[in-house]
Amino acid sequence: MTARPQYAPPPHTLLRRLFLDLLGLPPTPAQVDYWLPRVWPAGVLAEAEASPPPAIDEAAYQDLVTYVLSSPHFGERWGRHWLDLARYADTNGYEKDRPRSIWPYRDWVVAAFNDDLPFDQFTIEQIAGDMLPAASQAQRIATGFHRNTMLNEEGGIDPLEFRFHAMTDRVATTGTTWLGLTLGCCQCHTHKYDPITHTEYYQFLALLNNADEPSLELPELFPGGDVDAVWNARRQQAAQLLRELPGQWPQNAGAGEPELAAAFEQWLSDEQANAAEWVHLRPVAASSNLPILTIEDDETIFASGDTAKRDDYHLRFAPHPQPITALRLEALPDERLPARGPGSTYYEGTLGDFYLTEFLASSDHPRPASPVTFASASHTYAKNRFGKNPVSAELTIDGDVQTGWSVDGRQGERHVAVYQLEQPLPAGCSLEVHMVFGRHFASSLGRFRLSATSAPQPTHARSHSREMEQLLLRPAASWNAQERQQLLQAFLLTAPQLEKPAAEISQLLTRPTVPSTLVLQERPPHHPRPTYRHHRGEYLQPAELVQPGVPAVLPPLPEEGSANRLGLARWLVSPDNPLTARVTVNRYWAALFGTGLVATLDDFGVQGEPPSHPQLLDWLAVQFVQQDQWSIKRLLRRLVSSRTYRQSSRVNPAAAVVDPDNRLRSYAPRFRLAAEMVRASLLVAAGQLSSEVGGEP
Repeated sequence: MTARPQYAPPPHTLLRRLFLDLLGLPPTPAQVDYWLPRVWPAGVLAEAEASPPPAIDEAAYQDLVTYVLSSPHFGERWGRHWLDLARYADTNGYEKDRPRSIWPYRDWVVAAFNDDLPFDQFTIEQIAGDMLPAASQAQRIATGFHRNTMLNEEGGIDPLEFRFHAMTDRVATTGTTWLGLTLGCCQCHTHKYDPITHTEYYQFLALLNNADEPSLELPELFPGGDVDAVWNARRQQAAQLLRELPGQWPQNAGAGEPELAAAFEQWLSDEQANAAEWVHLRPVAASSNLPILTIEDDETIFASGDTAKRDDYHLRFAPHPQPITALRLEALPDERLPARGPGSTYYEGTLGDFYLTEFLASSDHPRPASPVTFASASHTYAKNRFGKNPVSAELTIDGDVQTGWSVDGRQGERHVAVYQLEQPLPAGCSLEVHMVFGRHFASSLGRFRLSATSAPQPTHARSHSREMEQLLLRPAASWNAQERQQLLQAFLLTAPQLEKPAAEISQLLTRPTVPSTLVLQERPPHHPRPTYRHHRGEYLQPAELVQPGVPAVLPPLPEEGSANRLGLARWLVSPDNPLTARVTVNRYWAALFGTGLVATLDDFGVQGEPPSHPQLLDWLAVQFVQQDQWSIKRLLRRLVSSRTYRQSSRVNPAAAVVDPDNRLRSYAPRFRLAAEMVRASLLVAAGQLSSEVGGEP
């Protein structure tokens, strides 16, 4: 039988190749039966080995390409390639390798490919989506690209050191993904073969270094539907259970009601004796060794930015017009904090906790910088996640930084500590408070508030609301029926006799856990994070301060004031940038043909391999930007419609002698299918492939 021309594979082969390349899945029998007679109308099965080969109906072939490109599996196939570049993982890496929630970013990538989001916008949203005007939820989710760095949760590590390693990973990933440059070579020194200097490496790092790393809650992904509706229903259920609490008071020979009344009256007496008028203190100055302390309108202090293994908060207050007999520290929840706080701990399995080791105060009475001595300290709740060592507010005034107070297990709630002064501070005295945080990991408070009282009697920490505090300060005779009912409910929720039903109510009043994802968020412009050149690339050897910038060998940033993440993102896809479009089309060429026009996909530098077809690479890059408008689907259509793609994989013996590596593309490449394709093909053949897309892993 006459040999088939090298450029024409059997129709079945080309159809299968197209589906596997664009979707990662083989065609189903029904798809084969539908498309073969349309694309090869002259007859397929009988003429498959004939010469000349069956003619292709070009319009039908383009319809086939359109059909394949529109499949929802397209985003899964090409999203997988991108997630490899993004070093995507559902766990943190390193020795504990705990789970992380970043799957919404993965779903964003799949959707972006299916929607054919232009690659320039695809780039900008992943590098700096949060910095776009009126950034959408999806654009903020997209910044998860650079949250895929590993997180070391090993006890005793310096979180700032591993943040530095994460930043070098981000520089390396940005360099290889968009520029095809191994920027990591100049982390330690200027490489004699490359045109990018050691200092320029850290200038590039500075462009990425001004972002904080919060979690973004996504209520729309709440599995129960409308999270507010679910929470409202739970609160209504809690209110009903609260109304039923008196009936659950233990009966003792039918004397339950008198016992309840007596216990309530005793509780009222105790609480009124403990009641104090608390005045919120607004600092005139707040500083720390590293976190940014912001004084907010309600006199709370919010800590943002970086934390260290030991953080020191310094607060200075104006002279107080009244004597001070006790200080109160409120640790407050906040949606900006991990697990809603009140702490800023983001690893070691204690999201949102804190560890206050020392609570210190000083005053100008009787002389400047006189230490304030505390007689006692109390708290509303304390629990240590690590071991059986006790934690309490009392241990924050013992002079031992190895002991302290934490609230593990009840994150997302308000907690209170009260510090009773040994001797009252007279009116008009200054006050400074110094709080020390830290254990074997960073564990500072995220949001808190200080208050003072002049109450003459010792007072102990209570979790009462401000409304309840005001009620308890009034004479009992002034309470109306509704107010007395509020006090009764407060008593029932704290009574040891009703601990179990009260815990059930408390659980119902806890906000449901909402899905979240890891994102980047630019720091306030008045608190930029400084970046230094690190001698020999060592974290412990910071040298001179550097300013954000790009390597001089490449075009400058596009405009004044763009030396930030958003400026970097726009620079990467600028028409003046000679690399991004070429690196991108080369990567897609390699995915289809086994080897890129530049074989070293991640290295277009002087140490990389020169392109086998430089003019073709240039043409594809220009077409990708100008004609295709950065459309990945148009680029892939161009490639799979080419004669080069649609030729046979039979080796031409003569060409193999001249071109053993087939860099001249005299026949279609022959390379192994990816493991995911092999698995998917088996599942399709067995009828077991799930069509579900996205969601929590």
